[in-house]
Amino acid sequence: MHNVRFYKTGSGRELVLEWIKSLNLSDRKVIGEDLRMVQIGFPIGLPLCDNLGAGLWEVRSSLPSKREARLIFFHASAYKALVVVHGFIKKTQKTPPADIDLARKRMREFQD
Repeated sequence: MHNVRFYKTGSGRELVLEWIKSLNLSDRKVIGEDLRMVQIGFPIGLPLCDNLGAGLWEVRSSLPSKREARLIFFHASAYKALVVVHGFIKKTQKTPPADIDLARKRMREFQD
């Protein structure tokens, strides 16, 4: 089993965790359960987890509020951890490039 870590800004804020905590309880519960399944079974495939390329993966959560949430993470083998770098509510068919770019930027920051 892998540890789960959340990206921290230079000031110590965990933006993804803050975003998750801003959601309603039933949505948070589903995201937590899905992340736990990935934590136990990584690498795991569709429909729960998808490879976005360049080392990034996404957890795909269908929420009770009839929305789709995504957590983007990478595997940090040196830490034996899955590092969650971005989370958002999906509004389009494809993952928006801006969300992938932000996740890549945060992954690079973590690795530096």
